[in-house]
Amino acid sequence: MSEIDDLMAHLPMDQIAARLGVDPAQAEQSTRTVLPALLGGLQANAQDPAGAQSLAGALQQHDPSLLGSGLDRVDENDGQAIVGNIFGQHTDSVASRLGSVGGAGGSGIVQQLLPLLAPYVMAYLARRLSGTGGLGGILGGALGGAGGGVQPASGGVGDVLGGVLGQVLGGAGQAAPTSSSTSSGAPGGILGDLLGGLLGGGKRA
Repeated sequence: MSEIDDLMAHLPMDQIAARLGVDPAQAEQSTRTVLPALLGGLQANAQDPAGAQSLAGALQQHDPSLLGSGLDRVDENDGQAIVGNIFGQHTDSVASRLGSVGGAGGSGIVQQLLPLLAPYVMAYLARRLSGTGGLGGILGGALGGAGGGVQPASGGVGDVLGGVLGQVLGGAGQAAPTSSSTSSGAPGGILGDLLGGLLGGGKRA
């Protein structure tokens, strides 16, 4: 099972489908398109030292117990803030580009999904990082490479977070359904364009 599949298994897809007003199959397709963009945006932010510190601090505020819980526990205002921090002024452009991916369901669905999924993504990353000696250990021992599970050469916060995000992303570009994608609108290509063209190498925390 891929990391994306593992994260998907912790999402209340029936509730998400009902919230979006679509069938579960469409909700799953759309979710598999949106998740890599959120993770990729966080990974881009982690490449910047200030962004990495900010992300690590934000992850400390997110409870891994959200995973497996229903939408009633999701703070959509928090979700909107997370999305804003990741994509900033490019949020609408990101939603438009992702919505154009075959099977994504359009930008309207993507706009609704982003704040719903963002808290789950943060909770999932917080859980993953708990296996590297804890977020506190990552922050406190960044210069000494204190993180246990993911050991980048420099040991910095950005390296630790980037390493974990890279593992979670894995084959994320292939995780989204491609049966109705075109070569110009494939999820992996869209994700690369978003990160390279819109985020500019991770300038936000």
